[in-house]
Amino acid sequence: MSDNWMSKRIKLADHWISNNDPVYIVAELSANHLQDYNRAVEIIHAAKEAGVDAVKLQTYTPDTITLNSTKEYFTITGGTIWDGTTLYKLYEEAYTPWDWQPKLCELANSLGLDCFSSPFDDTAVRFMQDMNMPAYKIASYEITDVPLIRKCAATGKPVILATGVAREDDIRNAIEACKKENNNQVILLKCVSAYPTPYEDVNLNMIPTLAKEYGCIMGLSDHTMGTAVAVASVALGARMIEKHITLKRSDGGPDGAFSMEPDEFKELVKNVRIVEKALGKSEYSLTPVQEIEREGARSLFIVQDIKKGEVLTAENIRSIRPGIGLPPIEYDNVIGKTALKDLEKGDPLTKDDFR
Repeated sequence: MSDNWMSKRIKLADHWISNNDPVYIVAELSANHLQDYNRAVEIIHAAKEAGVDAVKLQTYTPDTITLNSTKEYFTITGGTIWDGTTLYKLYEEAYTPWDWQPKLCELANSLGLDCFSSPFDDTAVRFMQDMNMPAYKIASYEITDVPLIRKCAATGKPVILATGVAREDDIRNAIEACKKENNNQVILLKCVSAYPTPYEDVNLNMIPTLAKEYGCIMGLSDHTMGTAVAVASVALGARMIEKHITLKRSDGGPDGAFSMEPDEFKELVKNVRIVEKALGKSEYSLTPVQEIEREGARSLFIVQDIKKGEVLTAENIRSIRPGIGLPPIEYDNVIGKTALKDLEKGDPLTKDDFR
């Protein structure tokens, strides 16, 4: 897929996202409000304190995302933390009431945070449009829902695609759906839909691979424990990081077990900003400090007094610190030369000292 079509710099509310802008860090509220509005408010304040750029919601109801059925198709299995319950019961517990969402967005914006959501059907897309949300995040399990993706892309706002369960054809189809709506503002998130994700399953090395293949700005939707994976992703090209936030994992809830607490989120933000600074530029050069410190490197010095006309030898010339004299690479060219004047022990050797 040609990368010429994709935007290389995307504006999301007041933030720019590109390979040259700061990493955009998103705190996912998800179900961690535990159906308590005041707790949701407290989490958004904690996200602000941690230093994130945005908070994210999920816009669905149990009836817009699944059916209220006990048939085996709707019962969760497979070794997840939700095994044994039905999809309907899980989403009944996890969904964010829609009447909260405009107020939560207003709160986030008042704190200087962006607020956007994941829609799961047409009504959610329209609801998000009414709130003028700045982006649409397609959840991992919705990446195969091309009609939903097209509706999001048709808004003209950035579309963020999580690849948690996506095969390569799914990614291509999702990007093509955006392209058909003349929306080139696509961010692709490397993701693994395992909660929590084992470290060995993350495959961060796919980030530059996906960037090259699809030409998208890349990010990471991370479900691992701790900060290490998310911080490492920045070095591989992630420009957006999304992780779940909760007040305390011990408070429980559908997503609590793999969510980050506020102090951990704060540490994540701090370390991402450190890595951004440390990555610097790709062209090789010395910093001004390195140029000064280079004077501490080795050079050729006179280590025994030498009379005019005497020969320079391995006994009277050595490569030592500091780097004031001729560079050591000249050593073989110097040995055997004749001193043009008296040379004193401890002086750097210069090109005017011999012939």
